[in-house]
Parts: sequence; structure tokens; C-alpha cells
Amino acid sequence: MTALLPRRVRGLVSLAEALLTPHGADRYLELVDPMLVRREIRGRVTAMRHQTPGTVTFTVQPSRAWTGFRAGQYVRLQVEIDGVRRTRCYSPCAAQSSADLEFTVRADGLVSRHLQDVTAGTVVGLSPADGEFTLPSPRPDRIVLVSGGSGITPVLAMVRTLVAERHPGEIVFLHYSNTPADTLYRTELADLAARHPGLRVVRAHTRSRDGDLHGRFSREHLEQAAPWFREAETFLCGPPPLMAAARELFGHEGLSAHLHTEEFTAPPLPSDTAAAEGRVRFARSGRECANTGKPLLEQAEDAGLSPEHGCRMGICFSCTQVKTAGRVRNARTGEISGEENEEIQLCISVPAGDVEIDV
Repeated sequence: MTALLPRRVRGLVSLAEALLTPHGADRYLELVDPMLVRREIRGRVTAMRHQTPGTVTFTVQPSRAWTGFRAGQYVRLQVEIDGVRRTRCYSPCAAQSSADLEFTVRADGLVSRHLQDVTAGTVVGLSPADGEFTLPSPRPDRIVLVSGGSGITPVLAMVRTLVAERHPGEIVFLHYSNTPADTLYRTELADLAARHPGLRVVRAHTRSRDGDLHGRFSREHLEQAAPWFREAETFLCGPPPLMAAARELFGHEGLSAHLHTEEFTAPPLPSDTAAAEGRVRFARSGRECANTGKPLLEQAEDAGLSPEHGCRMGICFSCTQVKTAGRVRNARTGEISGEENEEIQLCISVPAGDVEIDV
């Protein structure tokens, strides 16, 4: 942003920054209006509504530092809870051409429960958009979108984007929910299908026969919704049983390369508590405990500490801390790292012997 200003003005901004050291201009701008800060992305909630029990949908106007997103990506949203900054990843569900962001959040965690009571005017922290779960360019001629529950959000961003682009190909949106009352964006999806000739919306209910399909995901469901799915690119986000069933089906069909997925719940991390050895020292708090073989975030919480964290999946990096000594194993990749004064993610780092961490 500063680079777009005239050279003379940039010089004045740099001078102001120097004079305001050590805090910098943003610290003072934030006292006037948090949306004015230049080095961080902020967003102001402009509207909110409750579509279904236990969910909240809210619109966010991002600050000028926001550079946009691609449909399907996620954003690290930050709020302050009891004086502690907390972060969690959410997928914006607006079309990628929209100036504002929209989020729909189910009350299933500390940050998500806090957001159920969000009000217009609330300012939240935002990160640049991230993630590879996105529509390819050019767009495929045939696209299948499959979602379940609150996993609808990145997929909804895709269908809204395709409709906004007037995509000429065929699109099937297969969404799973328990009952019609649990179906997010039910009215809007019907409206989108009514005005876009290439879009078909198929509602599947696992606990009701009121939808187009009944029961859990199956080959029969996919054949009925999109009989041409073998010639399509499929994008999937939902709860673990839906994800597992789809992966098994596409693997059996030899179509795994055409199935694109996004996890929105943390997968279980492998741990070997029986083989755990050594001790973990949390240097900043002065606490120490025997290594249990769990990720360091869980061991810190078991020790009564509350380090900042978000996704618990190694995605949001909000739990990153400095390991001052010892070796850790990345629970997702198995990689061992033993560098001193190394930044690690607590949620996916498991001690391999004695470890000291600056927490």
C-alpha cells in the first residue's frame, strides 16, 4: 500500500514510523480505528443472521490491506477471548469477486462458540487467503460439488463464483444434511439453480425423506445426481464419514486424481504413548512434565497452560512457538527436527526425548 503513494508522501510515512518507534504508527492508528492499520488485515462485521440452530452467518468488510481470495480457500480469523487472541481457519463462502467476505460458522469449538454472539461493528483479525482447494482455470466443462453440513462453505463459494462467471458447463451441487431444517442456504441454492441453466442442486437428507435423496453418500447417489461424474472434476468438503466414503468410491473407480478434497476437522494424529520418553520443560512458565507422547499443544494444556492455537491441524500456524532445545517429530510427516531456537507448531510436534519449549 505504501508503495503506491507518491515518493514524498512515502518519505513522510517512513519518518512518522521512525518517530513513533518502538510502537509504530499502527499501534496509534488502532486506538483511533482498528480498520486503519496498514501492516495487518482487519475486518468489520456488518451483518449477521442465524440460518439454522447452532450456526451463525456474518458478513465482514475487510480493510484495505485485504488482497482477495480464490473460491475454496480459507482465512485465519482472529478474535480476542478473555484477553487471549485465538485463531481458527474458516472458508469464506461469498463469490471470489465479492468485495465483502461472508462466513458461516457452526458452534463446535472455542472460537466458533464465541462467534455465535458476534454483533455488527465487531472488528476481527484476518490473514491472507490460503489453501489449494480451488477451482482450476480454465474451468472444467463438468463439475461436481459435494458437501456435508458446515462443509458447504468453500463449496458454496465455488458455486457462487461459477454462477457469477456465467459458467457455460454443467454443474451439480450435491449437499448432505440431517433434515431440511438443518440445510444451510436452502432458499438461495434453489434460487441459484432457477436462474442458472447449467446448475442442478440435489439435496440429500440422512434423517429425513423430504429431500431429493435419502441416506448417506453412495455410488447410487452420485449416479442419480451426476451420471457423468466419471468425466467431471469433483470438489468435496464435509465430515469424515462422507470424505472417507467418497475417497473409497473414487479410488475404486480409478478416479482419485479427479477428486479434490478439503478437510475442515482435524484428522487424528498418530501417537505412540507407550514409547514416549524424556521430559518436557515449558521454560517461560517454569513448568515441567514427563513426555506423554502427545503433541506439545496437548501436553501444554494437560500442564494447565493455554498457548494460543487455532486449527489443531498444522494449517493456521497460530500455535507456533520457539523450541529452545531437544528434538521433535512432525506427527503428520514423521520428520525429525533437532535445531536449537527453532520455530515449531505445537499442535503437530511430538517430543522425541527431552524438549524445552518457550511457553
